Amino acid sequence: MIVNSGSARWEGGLKDGKGALSTRSGALSNQPYGFNTRFEGLPGTNPEELIGAAHAACFSMALSLILQEAGIGNVKIETTSEIGLAKEGDGFAIRTAHLNTRIWGDGDKAVIEDCARKAEKGCPVSKVLNAEVTMDVTVG
Repeated sequence: MIVNSGSARWEGGLKDGKGALSTRSGALSNQPYGFNTRFEGLPGTNPEELIGAAHAACFSMALSLILQEAGIGNVKIETTSEIGLAKEGDGFAIRTAHLNTRIWGDGDKAVIEDCARKAEKGCPVSKVLNAEVTMDVTVG
């Protein structure tokens, strides 16, 4: 099994607090995030944006494999994943993940579209959006 990680630090309350997140690779290092970047559109990142980027990247990679296996060559893929966060009771829940993808390749249009439908359901991030969530907790 391949294991990667991201980490986050948070200080303060929900609205007045500030956080920073990092990835093990260093691609993100102490990237700021907070209530204002998540709910008020201010500069910085947020969990839904990161999930969207991961989803778009994963889908595109999965699609490239499926297209290759279908004999489609000269492939170019551009994908966006829009993650919808909705109010639910006293909190929020991610309710939608909508992929927008544009695909170029040498091959039959119907075959390419069928490959995209397979990648939509088969990419690991699409699968994790409905996964069991587990957790280890350390306090202090």
